[in-house]
Amino acid sequence: MTRVKADLGRRRRILGGAVCGLVAACAGLALAELASAAVRPESSPITAVGGAVVDRTPVGVKEWAIREFGTADKLLLALGIIVVLGAVAVAAGVLAVGHLPAGIVLAGCFGLVGAVAALSRPEATWRDALPSLVGGLAAAGVLFLLVRALTGPRPVGAPPGGAWSIDRRGFGRLVAAALVASAGIGYAGRRLGAYGSAGATASRADLVLPKPAVPAPPVPPGADLRVPGISPFITPNRDFYRVDTALVVPRVDADTWRLRIHGEGVSNPLEFGLRELLARPLVEHDITLCCVSNEVGGPYAGNARWLGVRLADLLHEAGVRPPSKGGQADQLVARSVDGMTIGTPVETVMDGRDALLAVGMNGEPLPFAHGFPVRMVVPGLYGYVSACKWLRELQLTTFAAYDAYWVRRSWAQQGPVKTQSRIDTPRPSAEPEEGRVAVAGVAWAQHRGISRVEVRVDAGPWHEARLGASDGNDTWRQWVWGWEATPGTHRLEVRATDGTGAVQTGVRTGTVPDGATGWHSVSVRVRPSSRRKA
Repeated sequence: MTRVKADLGRRRRILGGAVCGLVAACAGLALAELASAAVRPESSPITAVGGAVVDRTPVGVKEWAIREFGTADKLLLALGIIVVLGAVAVAAGVLAVGHLPAGIVLAGCFGLVGAVAALSRPEATWRDALPSLVGGLAAAGVLFLLVRALTGPRPVGAPPGGAWSIDRRGFGRLVAAALVASAGIGYAGRRLGAYGSAGATASRADLVLPKPAVPAPPVPPGADLRVPGISPFITPNRDFYRVDTALVVPRVDADTWRLRIHGEGVSNPLEFGLRELLARPLVEHDITLCCVSNEVGGPYAGNARWLGVRLADLLHEAGVRPPSKGGQADQLVARSVDGMTIGTPVETVMDGRDALLAVGMNGEPLPFAHGFPVRMVVPGLYGYVSACKWLRELQLTTFAAYDAYWVRRSWAQQGPVKTQSRIDTPRPSAEPEEGRVAVAGVAWAQHRGISRVEVRVDAGPWHEARLGASDGNDTWRQWVWGWEATPGTHRLEVRATDGTGAVQTGVRTGTVPDGATGWHSVSVRVRPSSRRKA
């Protein structure tokens, strides 16, 4: 009986310690959230640790996460960090029940980890470490108080052999009070953070984009084939893909935003705000963007109508010359407000294509998730070497002197878009009925255009598909082929030919270091016609 009571008391102490640890972690996160509202959202512990994890994750793991989870990868990363934090909190609480100083040190260490992670982020200052340090100290303090209440001197009249220094009801009230206080503090931190970004939200809501000096022509009739299941020719903003490293979408106030252009070969450095940028002649252009992480047939491509200022005009004004004309710099390094760096070939930006500092997307100011107030858009290049969002600085340098973020992580310095084609319908494993089946999709080869798309069935002869009308060389083209489907399992493949006459290669390669290659294929099972059965 004595052993049973001892075991029961030990289990209660372990359970009580675990509860103490989790409650202390909640309090620490809440105080850290409140502190980050006074610094910046990126300094909160979960965001800082998550960003540091992204920076140090091997390329293959990143590619797997993007492929499997898409834009939900950031949410899953945050949840994973919370699970790890919970495990550490439980360990700290259980340890503190037996050895209070050791448990407190373990609880405080997570705050130290968050501070180190925050300081490791690009553009970090000493202030970014404060929220994690505050959270770690708060967690250690709350853990101390709870464990003392749990294991301290026993109240008069308490039954022997129990684990509680106060009765269970009193301990429950103490835990509930701590959780309510943590929830209130966390909510206040969220509200203050939202208030801090209210200026950015209002600046976007109040922004009226000027009419373009060079408007884009209307999308030609027939560009959108309107085949059920095919990607729309213009991708709505809400559906446009998003691939970046920002766990928290930056919200930049357009009224305080500034852009600086400087560096090698710049004889006239420029600095201006959004109003000054909007006063310049604006150009409207339809451009398809594609992520280098896009697998063959993947979803990370989209087509939009962009509004912005020609980047080449700004560089000319700054005195920049391309390398082919004796310029000193061959790389344009774009820096984001979140510290991201993206390197773009100067020669490409200045070769006559509509490389833009974009301010509008599909007729409205850029959405926050897509770079408000200003981002880069360069047709013909993958986004990792051209499409910097939340832009704040442009520096002229050389590829030999500086490696941008993704180049330091095994990607190529220069990334021209490769010819790609995709089957949107029928979907993989679809079961269409025999007879006429529309096989349709999109193909792209930005700045070269698409001149032909072909489809084949079961490795047979290639059949030319009907192309939608062209909206220029910088956008994708829809295509459709009418297939007389017969019952059974079949494999459909597609390939495209670009505007120069080069046929898309069928050799399969992965996305690293400069984009995937190969023909997209889908397998379908054709059902016998219901009319034939009748």
